[in-house]
Amino acid sequence: MARIYHSRLVNASGIVDKAHKGKYAVGHFNINNLEWTKSLLEAAQASNTSIILGASEGAIKYMGGYKVVASLVNELLDALQITVPVALHLDHGQTVESCKKAIDAGFSSVMYDGSHHPFEENLSNTKEVLLYAKHYEVSVEAEIGTIGGEEDGVVGTGEIADPKEATIMVATGIDFLAAGIGNIHGPYPAGWKGLNFEALEQIQAAAKLGMVLHGGSGIPKEQVIHAISLGISKINVNTELQIAFAQATRKYIEAGKDLPENGKGFDPRKLLKPGCDAIKDTFNELTEWFGSKGKA
Repeated sequence: MARIYHSRLVNASGIVDKAHKGKYAVGHFNINNLEWTKSLLEAAQASNTSIILGASEGAIKYMGGYKVVASLVNELLDALQITVPVALHLDHGQTVESCKKAIDAGFSSVMYDGSHHPFEENLSNTKEVLLYAKHYEVSVEAEIGTIGGEEDGVVGTGEIADPKEATIMVATGIDFLAAGIGNIHGPYPAGWKGLNFEALEQIQAAAKLGMVLHGGSGIPKEQVIHAISLGISKINVNTELQIAFAQATRKYIEAGKDLPENGKGFDPRKLLKPGCDAIKDTFNELTEWFGSKGKA
């Protein structure tokens, strides 16, 4: 299939490499619909901040498919006159085929997540994705160890990554590496032990490139900053934005602002605005933590 190429998007390797060298982290924020995407792009442009927009396979299906997501992002780049670097990244691509579909549709970056397979199978599939992606100058993320919790039906046990596997995986030519270091998808439970910084140091020493912190929502600020100092250069956020959006929307509805007797507050443009503003506020707060704000 011929790839639908969009020159406005950049692949994420340059963004992440710049962050790694500068000892900060670029934010990877998952999108779920038009409002999500528009809000994040507006916040990134207003703050002069590079951004990686992530879309999981579940979100892509919900939004209408790979082509719809890629077209939506690219049309918004033009309509909103976005000038900061923006990458569109497949988050947790679970098969080689899903990565190829994203690349064909115009995604500028993909993650092949083979962490639920034996390492040799993960490695082999990652190489196949790389071969296809590099032809189109698309950046590739791989994962070793496992991220705890559930993501699009894949449940991770939270296995700490092996530095030896990091060395082997990086030798394939991947652009950045996700590794299990005690991080979890979704809300962090009571009694969570925190990130394993000793493991992170060892993996970074083996990898020597930008690393990815999945499950970035809810990790205490001091742990985020320390992880960045040890080589984390890309931080994935989804749950935190969803919670902020839901809380702001709930507050609006509980105040009765959506009721017909109070005007046209039921208009979705008004109904969803508090949630969109909450997305922007959360983006600005987190990118301040990450050190990436204003560094486009």
